[in-house]
Amino acid sequence: MAVSPQEVRELLMARDADFQRLAQEHSQYEVQLDRLSKQTYLNSEDLLMEIELKKRKLRVKDEMEILVARRRRDFDNR
Repeated sequence: MAVSPQEVRELLMARDADFQRLAQEHSQYEVQLDRLSKQTYLNSEDLLMEIELKKRKLRVKDEMEILVARRRRDFDNR
């Protein structure tokens, strides 16, 4: 029986320190982006920071999805 990606994410959050670290990093970027989005005016430095935070957040999300895919393959090969 195939394991859903959500089930794998939950398992990784409970047991995998790297996944937990990535999830925390992702959340921190989300908070920073949320703060920026609430500002009425973004200067050029803020705009550059927003772009950088979005890139970092996406990189972390990609790393998390790689871990999920690897773990799903592990389950499927059992």
